[in-house]
Amino acid sequence: MCGRYSLATPTPADVRARFPVGESIEIRRRYNVAPADDVLAVTVDRDGAPRGEVLRWGLVPSWAERPEMGLKMINARAETVAERPAFRRAYERYRCLIIADGFYEWQPVPGAAAGRARKQPFHISCAEEPVFAFAGLWSIWHAPDGGTLRSCTILTVAANAAVAALHDRMPVMLAPGAESAWLDPSTPRAQLPGLLAPLAPERTALRAVSAAVNDARYDGPECLAEPAPTEQSTLF
Repeated sequence: MCGRYSLATPTPADVRARFPVGESIEIRRRYNVAPADDVLAVTVDRDGAPRGEVLRWGLVPSWAERPEMGLKMINARAETVAERPAFRRAYERYRCLIIADGFYEWQPVPGAAAGRARKQPFHISCAEEPVFAFAGLWSIWHAPDGGTLRSCTILTVAANAAVAALHDRMPVMLAPGAESAWLDPSTPRAQLPGLLAPLAPERTALRAVSAAVNDARYDGPECLAEPAPTEQSTLF
C-alpha cells in the first residue's frame, strides 16, 4: 500500500513547470502527506483540458452514505480497479495525476526486543525524476447539506525488486510519457492496464530516514533527515 508520501524538495516553480497546475493553486512543501490530507493533483475539465486541483486523499464514491468511507479507500489495486464498485466509474472517466517526489515504507528492525518491535522508515523516489505523478482516480461526493467533497485514491501494483524487501505493493509512479494517456478520458480502456506498471528497479532510489515521519501529525523537514545514530546502528 501507499500510506504516506512527500512533495518536499521541488520548488513551486519546479512543480508548475513540470505539471499544468496553473497559477491559482497554492503549492506547499509537504514532507509527510497522510490519508485525509488535501493533496495536489491534476484532473481534466469537461472539455478534456488539464487543470490543477486540490483533492482529499481517500476516495469517497458518489454513492457513499458518509465521507468517512474514504479512509478505507486511500489505495486501489491496479489488478482489480476496473471491477470494484467503488472505483469502476472513476477508472473509466475520472483519472488523475497525484503529484509527489517520493513515498514512505517501513521495514522491521532485526533483533528488536519482543513486544517492542521497531520499524525503520525509508523514503522511496525516482532516481531520474525529482517530481513525478502517481496514477490516481478521483470522485465528487455530494453531502446532504448541498456541499461537495472532491477526493482521490492512489493506484498500487506489485512491488518491484527494489521495494519488495519493504512491502509487497507500491504505488504506480507513472512514466512521463504515460501521464497524458492516463489523464485523457478518451484513452481506450484496453490501453490503461499497460500504463500501470511498477517503476523499474534500476530507477528506484531508497534511503533510510528519520523516525520523525512515524508521526502523521508532523510535516517538517526532519521526516527526510538521516536516521539518528542509534537508529542507523541497528538497521542491519
